[in-house]
Amino acid sequence: MVVGPQGGEAGDSGLVGRDWELERILRSTGRGGGVMRGLLLLGEEGIGRTRLLHAAREQVIRGGALVLSAIGWAVERAHPYACLRQLLMPVRHEISALPQANRDILEPAIAPVRTLPPPDPLAVQGAVLTLLQRLGIQRPVVVTVDDVQDCDRPSLDVLGSVLRHLTDDGVSLLLAARGDLAPPGLPTELPYVRLAPLAPQAAADFLDQQPGAPKGRRRLELLEEAQGNPLALLELCRLAQPDTDLAFPGHRSLLSPYPRPDTEVELAALPTATQHALLYAALAAPDEPLATVTTAVGTPDLGVWAPAEAAGVITVADRRIWFRHPLVRRAARARQPAQLRRAACLGLSRVTGSPVYRAQYQAAAALGPDESVAAALEETAWGTQNAVTAATALEQAAQLSPDGAARARRLAEALAAAHLVGDPDWVGDLYRQFTQGAADAELTCLAAAAMSGALSLASFQQEAFDLLLDVREHALPADGPLALALASVAAAVADQSALPHHRSQLAALFARSDSRSASAVATGALTRLDEPAVRSALRAFVSVAAAAHGAGQLLRRLEFPHLGALPDAPERLVRRLAVAWIAYQADEADTCLRQYRKADTQLRARKALGLRGWSLAPMADTLLATGWWAEAETLLAEGSDAAAVLGQTRVHADLDALAATLAALRGRSTPELTATGPNWCAFDLAENRATHARMLRARALAAAAQGDWARTFRQLRALFDTDGSPLHPFLSPRTIAELATAAQRIGREEEAAQVLAQVRTQQGERPTPRMTLLLHHATAVVDRAADPEEHFQLALVNPEGERWPWERARARLSYAVWLRRSRQPLQAREQLTAALEIAERLGAAPLAATVRAELRASGAAADTEPDGALEGLTAQQRQIVEMAADGLSNREIGEQLFLSPRTVGTHLYNSYPKLGVSRRHQLRDLLAATDRGAD
Repeated sequence: MVVGPQGGEAGDSGLVGRDWELERILRSTGRGGGVMRGLLLLGEEGIGRTRLLHAAREQVIRGGALVLSAIGWAVERAHPYACLRQLLMPVRHEISALPQANRDILEPAIAPVRTLPPPDPLAVQGAVLTLLQRLGIQRPVVVTVDDVQDCDRPSLDVLGSVLRHLTDDGVSLLLAARGDLAPPGLPTELPYVRLAPLAPQAAADFLDQQPGAPKGRRRLELLEEAQGNPLALLELCRLAQPDTDLAFPGHRSLLSPYPRPDTEVELAALPTATQHALLYAALAAPDEPLATVTTAVGTPDLGVWAPAEAAGVITVADRRIWFRHPLVRRAARARQPAQLRRAACLGLSRVTGSPVYRAQYQAAAALGPDESVAAALEETAWGTQNAVTAATALEQAAQLSPDGAARARRLAEALAAAHLVGDPDWVGDLYRQFTQGAADAELTCLAAAAMSGALSLASFQQEAFDLLLDVREHALPADGPLALALASVAAAVADQSALPHHRSQLAALFARSDSRSASAVATGALTRLDEPAVRSALRAFVSVAAAAHGAGQLLRRLEFPHLGALPDAPERLVRRLAVAWIAYQADEADTCLRQYRKADTQLRARKALGLRGWSLAPMADTLLATGWWAEAETLLAEGSDAAAVLGQTRVHADLDALAATLAALRGRSTPELTATGPNWCAFDLAENRATHARMLRARALAAAAQGDWARTFRQLRALFDTDGSPLHPFLSPRTIAELATAAQRIGREEEAAQVLAQVRTQQGERPTPRMTLLLHHATAVVDRAADPEEHFQLALVNPEGERWPWERARARLSYAVWLRRSRQPLQAREQLTAALEIAERLGAAPLAATVRAELRASGAAADTEPDGALEGLTAQQRQIVEMAADGLSNREIGEQLFLSPRTVGTHLYNSYPKLGVSRRHQLRDLLAATDRGAD
């Protein structure tokens, strides 16, 4: 999208996660007489101010602007006009064209060697203003100054004066400063953008672009330590390389040297006692209370922190110690010798009030295998409500275990916890360690189940299922809980792959899970699966996945987990997810969403994003089908970010497809959804049929929104084989009504009727109420042997259909078309009015437009749709366009409408083609012309 008059594109800058900020910068260089033509970028060290300023400079240069640049240097603060000299040297030849009075002022001011007394500051400011105005007549001028806080004060006063007095369209100023406050001398009304840390997905993308970027647990730890700071990501990535990684015993990377000499000098200048205290603060957990750290240091006097506070190294606030920068924290600990680091860890372990932190400090101080420390780590792991903390503690416990059997057990438990986290690389690393030793059948099953789940999240369904089959053949005894654990994972994999041979092989695994020898006793983590309610839910889960029907009957037999405020124990959470998925398959949307919402809140709080990866797509799918589109949008955006950070390729693809579905339902223009690009590397749709089905439907809806019914039919027809067999046993049949209406549009009713017959057979004698309504709708449209009116009425008579509003509105629209063509316009208008109310409530712009056209065709008044330039926009799009035309930024609009800047930008991007504009600044002229026309 073009965001500035110079023709620069915000999306082609090469920046990661800074699209909104770059758009805001480029917009500040646009035209708009009478306003201050400037912007100040603020942010901490390494946050990306310089890189962002450079990207903006490159874009305005490509657009034909003259750019004058300077960088503030602290060593030149004592030299008047040193910064101004940098700015004006490229155009010093233009000074000769100024009036003599201006020349006499500027030439000495910017001379490399000053021989005359400093000129009058006001005269210099006036001369610079005159020069810039002259340059701005010829072409746009953009002045950029980085590190403006280090500029000499006379130059800063010149910049402030220019900002106050220069409002010409031809000149704008872009300044960048370290910190959160504007430097003295700049106008208080100067607009600013405070650069926040990179969002999690952007930080992960940025890290992954670096050479030799770490994987697995180290990658997640690095992202956590860097806190979204690009410089910290770069430096910590470099330090994580094998040749520089000096890992502390206990597998904590604490010793990597800090490469920035300025920080080393800064820390070395502090008193010895303060340096010692900073070591404890740097080694302590980030949320360790100030009192704990101070006690560990051994001095009750808070004055030990004062020199570091005065130097800006730390801030003591809210009973915590905050380091200025992630790299400063790293430097404070890395510069001290090993003996002091170990002593600090032991000191912290003696005074901390957290059992989890105590075990972590002891592990960091361990000099080798230590069973007592390993046992403490294991004990605290399962008591924490954080999956990342648990997996890290269990991995450390395994590495500190002197006994091989204990090491194998803890590695298997670490695998299970890492699967909950959801990083396939981390699980893969642990599984390779596990397979290098000997283990019993139960541990082998646990490890294989975790590895198989991780492979599935990464899109490798065939490999995931084969691993489970291999374990079944070689390591699985006749034990119900063991087999049930494997069968449950296999069921989830089979549902994603939808391959017929997976479903048939799942039945064999399920049969084995139902058999139980008299001597079989569940032990360890499997005792949780042996509880009757959990076993019943998991057995129903596997049965539905194996048979692809009967979900409703099985659901009625289950006892649902309560929805109280207390958090679930792990076994209840597994049971809740199983019940939610069965309700999803049974089209029991209310039960499905109640259970998924309760589970999702807990999974996010526990950072169990691996287990959550299995629930996101069905939950979002149900939200879309039941009209909770705003909630679905939030879930899809947040879940997609998490999946991208963790490398869950398949989950990310599913959510991308569902996000494209939502965009198509709303009539938003989106790029073509294809299985290409870095996120689709090695992604095989043939073994990910659930993802493929979601992609096909998204493409079909996008084509329908554009009126391309031939392409709509092709995409929907691909959801079924030539004989009508479904690509996916659950997702494909639920598109049958959409297939039928598309077929009717292009005269392919007979082909669609053949698919309909196959779907009807597959659904059996007792389809779900939702499927019953969809089958009646499709029958009325394409089955020439049926009575259309009877089936339309059957598709609409059941009040349960209101739970699926979009499908109900589509059925009303189809019925209205049939009524109009049957010369029953009054009855048609009744159906259309109801359909239009649903479409407008949902924000389904394409459906609403089609309904309005039918209303006009049926003789309704022509004032049923908005007039003017905003015709065709949703109510929210119209509101955003009007606010953007008034000059508000995406962030300002989002703050008023409670939307993210990204969502606002998407609304604008989708509105431009409908309005016939390609630039943001064109909106004001367009709306002004509309108002004049209305007058």
